Amino acid sequence: MNYYERNPSSISGQAEHHVTMKNRKLLEITGVKEVDSFDSEEFLLQTVMGYLIVRGENLQMKNLDVEEGNVSIKGKIYELSYLDEQGDKAKGFFSKLFK
Repeated sequence: MNYYERNPSSISGQAEHHVTMKNRKLLEITGVKEVDSFDSEEFLLQTVMGYLIVRGENLQMKNLDVEEGNVSIKGKIYELSYLDEQGDKAKGFFSKLFK
């Protein structure tokens, strides 16, 4: 077995990113580079696929593994949104965030 068969994400040179939700109460995310901010209603995560916003109610970080890039969030999940850093939506979001 060669290196690429054991590590398929190495072919593209980018880590894999998976989002798994269980009953809108538990969210497991891989490929997380950094947790930029979080509170009980919103998480802002930098992933290998861009910024991800998780919105909900009573959100809590259940697990954080920085080395592996894994994050688990529990609570009532209402919304998952990806932001394109180059797009207008991201500019609007970040301008609101840093006012």
